[in-house]
Amino acid sequence: MNKMLALAALGEIATGLALLIVPAPVGRLLLGGELTGVAIPVARVLGIALLSLGVACWPGRTGLCGMLTYSAGVTLYLGYVGFAGIFGGIFLWPAVVLHAILTALLARASTPARNKETMP
Repeated sequence: MNKMLALAALGEIATGLALLIVPAPVGRLLLGGELTGVAIPVARVLGIALLSLGVACWPGRTGLCGMLTYSAGVTLYLGYVGFAGIFGGIFLWPAVVLHAILTALLARASTPARNKETMP
């Protein structure tokens, strides 16, 4: 079972990285159509989500690790999108701030000292 889970996790990690690095060709290969405009950053956020899913599903990992990976990745990517001026809707910066706060809270919850305090 662990080998199958690791294989599935690797597949999601590979697909997520591909969507982050080269979203247009991946979209063309998977869907048979072009990803253009706003579909590119949406595909990259999907790539972050798939990468995080792979991390969360890796044998021995927890959902906390996957959610921390996702939130940190989205914070960095959306911040980059905003600073670069590529796209910018009304909820872009509130989403960046919300994910930054969530990332800090998740990182704090994942520290070993914090985990010992919550153990019975």
